[in-house]
Amino acid sequence: MHTPHQALADRSPFKGKFSGPSAFVDKLQAYRLLPFDFERLDGDRYFLTNMAGEFVLASRPELQQIVDCSLSPVDRLYAELKAKHFIESGNSLAAPELLAVKVRTKADFIRRFTALHMFVVTLRCDHSCQYCQVSRQSEDRIAFDMSKDTAAAALDFTFKSPSPQIKIEFQGGESLLNFDLIRFIVEEAEARNSICGKDLQFVAASNLVPLSDEILSFAEGRPFYFSTSLDGPRDLHNRNRPRPGGDSHNFARTGIKRVRDRLGIARVSALMTTTADSLARATDIVDEYLDAGFTGLFLRPLSPYGFAIKTRQYYNYQVDQWLEFYKSALSYIIRLNESGVRFQEYYTALILRKMLTPHPTGYVDLQNPSGIGISAIVFNYNGKVFASDEARMLAEMDDERFALGNLTQNTYEEIMLSPNLVDPIQVSVLESVPMCSDCAFRPYCGSDPVFHYATTGDFVGHKKFSPFCRRHMGMFKHIIGLMESSASTRELFEAWAWN
Repeated sequence: MHTPHQALADRSPFKGKFSGPSAFVDKLQAYRLLPFDFERLDGDRYFLTNMAGEFVLASRPELQQIVDCSLSPVDRLYAELKAKHFIESGNSLAAPELLAVKVRTKADFIRRFTALHMFVVTLRCDHSCQYCQVSRQSEDRIAFDMSKDTAAAALDFTFKSPSPQIKIEFQGGESLLNFDLIRFIVEEAEARNSICGKDLQFVAASNLVPLSDEILSFAEGRPFYFSTSLDGPRDLHNRNRPRPGGDSHNFARTGIKRVRDRLGIARVSALMTTTADSLARATDIVDEYLDAGFTGLFLRPLSPYGFAIKTRQYYNYQVDQWLEFYKSALSYIIRLNESGVRFQEYYTALILRKMLTPHPTGYVDLQNPSGIGISAIVFNYNGKVFASDEARMLAEMDDERFALGNLTQNTYEEIMLSPNLVDPIQVSVLESVPMCSDCAFRPYCGSDPVFHYATTGDFVGHKKFSPFCRRHMGMFKHIIGLMESSASTRELFEAWAWN
């Protein structure tokens, strides 16, 4: 018995002149698998990623068909898998070549090399933050200030970087306590850059207490930015960041306003650090950032360095507790956006950039190979060079495993080829790390040999027990679940990824 469509086709004057869809597919319906990994999400759902980080969701039966090479070209998944280079058919080499292009694009940060150069201009600080990752010194300990000779040597090193973008970040202690040296570095960098022509930018990491009209005047008209700390409402911020005389929150909020009034809203940013006291205050923290006029925040966990270890702050909560805090804050932020309030969570946005765009990120913790040295490097006040800010903090705890050399004793080549940099990068490349090599989330994750060394004494650690791994695995799965459960959330996340 013919269907109405078949009967119509039989009466068509073109019958026999045009072939149906089946005539245009591979007669053998054969295809080959390109490299991909998969991870079970929940129930019957699986998450598949290829080497470039493109992903597909499939059920268990669909996954079985994929790996058995039994999908038909007319099946729903076939076209998607082929377009995203999970499979190939025929004799063309186009698919693996296009996949290689995507992988190279994701790893473009390696070619550009070191962009961020951090100058620790002083260890002096007027705050006594119990979670501080730096072994800071009291305000009168000028022996812990960087000298002009050291700064000049650091600038020599900085301008040898092949990166077309150079960001010089002033760290401490409290960086503005040594503003005279910051002025010297900026003016000297500008003079050198008149010849080099790089995209030059400056950032001062500061609690903004020493901020003065002189400093603001100097920053005005320059690509000079400020980064401060804002942990939440007054009571939480002051508890996390005590200082003599109290009310560090007032100094932070007043300093933020002063920068904006003089230089513009985009010239100051803020970071928060999650302590045990923060865990129940997710919405309060987001509201504080909104009240302060920010359009986003970075939900940052504690790190295992400096005072955070000495005061045992790092051990005050577990990964699962931080993940619940993160999920609560992210849920609130999504609801804000649904109500018309534009606000981002920047950690999520970095992950989404890796998931949804062909571009790499500049965030060292989410780079593979590790971004230590390659993307960021640190010049300590005494001329020692470290692979990252965390490596410098580890050295303050009497472990210089990631010390790369000294500006006065070693050449650029000797420092960048130091075994203390090359060895941890080499052994921690995720494609060769047990449990990372076959993880579906590998394209979005990073290699953090400093963290794993600090917590386990090994550059790689055991991923099953790694807080870094558990935290990011939890974030990845939660972000994917949110995108797949809501079209509006997916649209919001795509905007974050491309912003």
